[in-house]
Amino acid sequence: MKKIIYALIVLTFCTVNINTEAVAAPASAPVKKITTTLPVKQPVTLPAGQTVSPVAIVDNPSLYLNKTVSFSGEFVSFSSLGLDYKPAFRDGTKYIGILMKRPDVKDHTIPLSELKMFMTRELAEKNIDIDTGDTFTLTGKVFSTALGDPWLDITEFKITNKKTKQEQKK
Repeated sequence: MKKIIYALIVLTFCTVNINTEAVAAPASAPVKKITTTLPVKQPVTLPAGQTVSPVAIVDNPSLYLNKTVSFSGEFVSFSSLGLDYKPAFRDGTKYIGILMKRPDVKDHTIPLSELKMFMTRELAEKNIDIDTGDTFTLTGKVFSTALGDPWLDITEFKITNKKTKQEQKK
């Protein structure tokens, strides 16, 4: 009985090998080259300082690399987040970061920390009176996508609306 089972296994194996062997094409047959191409994201062409959503920049940072963008936001705080990080270096003695409120969250103040935004300390000193909740507009250039996040140099910054002390307490 064992010999019969063994013979069936060997016979099955041999049959599979015979049926799966590749047959060479005749020498006169043309060789077809199969190529596949993946869809490539087309670069975004932005007029200088085009207004975009900061969330769109975070969602596709590579589309905005080396592009100048503008947007508005709500100030949260100054920050040292991301300063002195070697792949996207901005010297902490010359620059300061800012955090803005996520525009896609309405009922909480959650910073959009994925967007690393830097301004010179000189520009920051001109806007030192900005407080949490004040709104601003800025123009800047996305200079890196290190860590998969957009890193932005702020070139222009303007406070557009100051919240009163009463509104800030709420």
